[in-house]
Amino acid sequence: MFDELRDSLRHLSSRLDPDERRRMSGGMRDAMVHAKLAIQDLRTALTTTEARLRTEQAELETVRRRQGLAAQIDDQETVAIAERFAAQHAERVAVLEAKRMVQQQELDLAEREYESMSADLKRIMSGFAPEASSPDAAARREVEALLSDDPLAAVDGAELPPAPRRSRAEREADAEARLADLKRQFGK
Repeated sequence: MFDELRDSLRHLSSRLDPDERRRMSGGMRDAMVHAKLAIQDLRTALTTTEARLRTEQAELETVRRRQGLAAQIDDQETVAIAERFAAQHAERVAVLEAKRMVQQQELDLAEREYESMSADLKRIMSGFAPEASSPDAAARREVEALLSDDPLAAVDGAELPPAPRRSRAEREADAEARLADLKRQFGK
């Protein structure tokens, strides 16, 4: 959800100049505020869905009560109409329950990501690099290995085969091509 912000955090953490880090951290704080607002929007949407669900459940109960009353007085036309409306309300209730579940999962995910990014930003602002536990840490290590001067740089514990010495420009071009390929694979 917050991939752009996470990428900015990683980029910020790789900078060594404290003045530049301070300047960029102001923009990162603004991005965190926007992320917090997005989480609030998710909460509002979830609250709205829950209210709609309660309304539909009440309507379903009303229709079923009326259906029962109509059956008691043997009014088959009203019973048939009530059955049709009960089916509609039951379907809406089912959809809203599924929607509520998905919205709750999305909110939980966004909150976890926000907390993780907040912790990373605090670490960066204190001068430490963020933890490398992100899902694309392996891809980042691969790109870093390609950019390093050591042709035998390790990628995920495996050594790369010996390669002829390449210029920094060649290594950077290769790394950019691999990064673009990874972005295409992950749909960024």
